[in-house]
Amino acid sequence: MSNIRYGPRSKESIRNRELEATGRETWSDSLEAVYETDPDVIAAVLPPPLKPGPEPLVRLNISTVTMPGDLIFGAGWFGVQACHDDVLGEYPLLMPMTTEQATVGGRETFGEPKKIAEIKAEREGNEIHSSIKRLGFTVAEIKGEIIGERDPVSNERIDFYFKLLPSPEGPTKLDGDPFIVHSKKSSRERKAEVVEGEVILGDSPLDPLSDLPVKKLVSINLSQRATVVSARTVGTVPAENLIPFVHQRYDDLSVLGNKDDDE
Repeated sequence: MSNIRYGPRSKESIRNRELEATGRETWSDSLEAVYETDPDVIAAVLPPPLKPGPEPLVRLNISTVTMPGDLIFGAGWFGVQACHDDVLGEYPLLMPMTTEQATVGGRETFGEPKKIAEIKAEREGNEIHSSIKRLGFTVAEIKGEIIGERDPVSNERIDFYFKLLPSPEGPTKLDGDPFIVHSKKSSRERKAEVVEGEVILGDSPLDPLSDLPVKKLVSINLSQRATVVSARTVGTVPAENLIPFVHQRYDDLSVLGNKDDDE
């Protein structure tokens, strides 16, 4: 009998492509803005047991990622500073990706709230403009002018994810208590440039990033960056803590109504 590719694989041949891809250095061209927003809004979007960090910071990142074999895709991050017990990190509200491969593996392996999106990154001389668009709505833009370089840096940060399974028995149930994951991202830059510009948050009923307004722009930087991810499951969270926040991860297309017919 010929090899049945959908059949079982030996233990030695089983692979997790997501862990392989994120567990080694992956380079990206990253345009990243950090800004202060309303601290009450940050408190409102954090599922327990997460709590606000010491600063009401939001990080918006729009990147072009180059994988081994010169496979290129767009990626993004929109997250807020948060704490889990005594660990300081960030909690993402949106992780847009341009490919299915980048989206599915991250959701299933780490619990990342990834969604398919259109991502554009343009540079003409010192003028730069990157954007995230989902289902007809431009939800975030960073634009500005490169005004100089700074020294490349290396850093580490912790991101918080929840791995959960919505129940087929109803919208107010989960199949078990969700897991909470700490994902350590170790990054190093080989080139970094300073940008003078602005963050523009578009209104969308699916991705309401504009609910976290820019109160004070802290920084915008463009960098060539390599990142390695090391994650671990640190415990579980009562399902009732997460049920009111599950909507953050999914698109309720009913809110669009007859949008296409009106255009």
